[in-house]
Amino acid sequence: MASSIAISVPMDNEKDHSAPGEHGDEDKISRKLSSTSIVTDDECGGDDDNDEKRAILLGPQIGLKEQLEMDKDDESLRKWKEQLLGSVDLNEVGETLDPDVKFHELIIVTPDRPDLVLPIPFVPDSKGFAFALKDGSHYRLKFSFIVSNNIVSGLRYTNIVWKTGVKVENNKVMLGTFSPQKEPYVYELEEENTPAGYFARGSYSAKTKFVDDDGKCYLDMNYYFEIRKDWPN
Repeated sequence: MASSIAISVPMDNEKDHSAPGEHGDEDKISRKLSSTSIVTDDECGGDDDNDEKRAILLGPQIGLKEQLEMDKDDESLRKWKEQLLGSVDLNEVGETLDPDVKFHELIIVTPDRPDLVLPIPFVPDSKGFAFALKDGSHYRLKFSFIVSNNIVSGLRYTNIVWKTGVKVENNKVMLGTFSPQKEPYVYELEEENTPAGYFARGSYSAKTKFVDDDGKCYLDMNYYFEIRKDWPN
């Protein structure tokens, strides 16, 4: 299961925490306009980097049964596929070509405080904020999601944050490749720190996206959050 709500000093980061040949690291988110949309093609809202325009051309999708039949005489490749697919029930998966990824929760983990569990899509509070963090605090994000139908390849996370209209961070993380399974994956991002001090406090807007190597967007989420002097009660 790794970098997070980008709210530190201005920077553009791209990180890769996936392990080749694995599911990804299994052990290891007017103010009233906070919204979430699930998109099934390349219509995911773009950003300054135009990620979808640089999507890798992988060729046509192939059903799981056919993937197992291909190169079956190559012992090492066969074992790799079996390891990747794990205990997938091919009869239940069928021959659906397009993978599907559904995100269920964002969990914010901070030391010495109960985890903050936010269902996706977020439900903003009376001020329009999806959540609030204390300035100068440490936190980690965890995303819970389920993969179905087919293998999703090169799933990556992008998070852009603005304060008073100025982009303060553009953060990218390669999560990895995941096979279908009934149980949700929980991917934990690296620890981050909220900025500290008077000028760091206030309202932030953010855009979070999850896109695969084909440029298919599974989650495109715009929302507001707040950095405060103290934790909310």
